[in-house]
Amino acid sequence: MTLSRRHLLATGAAAAALPGIALAQNAPAAGAPILKRRVPQSSAMLPVVGIGTAIIFDFENDAAKMDQRKQVLRALVAGGGSLIDTAAGYGNAEVTVGQAVAETGLRSQVFIATKFSSRDTREQAEAETKASLTRLRTNYLDLQQAWNVNDANFSTAQMKEWKAAGTIRHYGITSSMDGAYDALAQVIRREKPEFFQINYSLGDRDAEKVLLPAAQESGCAVLTNLPFGRNSLFKKVVGKPLPDFAKEIDCTSFAQIFLKYILSHPAVTAVIPGTDTQAYMLDNLNAGRGRMPDAAMRRRIEAWYDKL
Repeated sequence: MTLSRRHLLATGAAAAALPGIALAQNAPAAGAPILKRRVPQSSAMLPVVGIGTAIIFDFENDAAKMDQRKQVLRALVAGGGSLIDTAAGYGNAEVTVGQAVAETGLRSQVFIATKFSSRDTREQAEAETKASLTRLRTNYLDLQQAWNVNDANFSTAQMKEWKAAGTIRHYGITSSMDGAYDALAQVIRREKPEFFQINYSLGDRDAEKVLLPAAQESGCAVLTNLPFGRNSLFKKVVGKPLPDFAKEIDCTSFAQIFLKYILSHPAVTAVIPGTDTQAYMLDNLNAGRGRMPDAAMRRRIEAWYDKL
């Protein structure tokens, strides 16, 4: 997943002199606090850049990988972030996250979000949530989400019960499937979940049409998955220099441009790019610092990307 990004950091114009961690640490806004945004239906303040764990945290019995993931999570927290997004359906990812968080002593400093299948029966959802607590080595979830909701009649009632009982602190729904958009819009408007997670990037702006406005109107905090389009965005910029406008929004890498574009949408609360590398984690976090694109700059970024 990261080969194109490694190539960019090693050979791209933005990293010609400062590859890896040095590039991330020497960004113009690197010393500034990371931006935080309020979860509309609660008093929680969430740093705008987190980490996703699909695929990357799905492994077993690999001490070297575990050490690397711990370094990434330490970098997340040291850099001002806290959000870790995982799921019961991500293979061994919950177990890996639980072990890494426990062994680094970071539980009180992170916001753990996970997911259960939206197709579960009530009993299955209850069992899956209890299993997630065990795998994550915690007695509460900061956010529990119904994964891949595609039924317009989906109810958040059970999650509200979990919140009342103290098992979870927030609840929400997710999807990354375009075919579910019509159903999702209905659920958002009726249920008004505290969180809504959806695929959104420079290369996939379909969520802007209905879902992001609906989420904003309904008071949902919005998390965006697939911010790099499964690496397709990096592939489009290999061999190309950073655009001139990058310095106007304090960007020193393509990743920061891609993430700041998402974060500049008024409905978006946070992005959750996946990474297995400390340097990339620091680079991603810098997207939460410095100047953000305004409406005019967003159009400029879109025009640049569409011509690639």
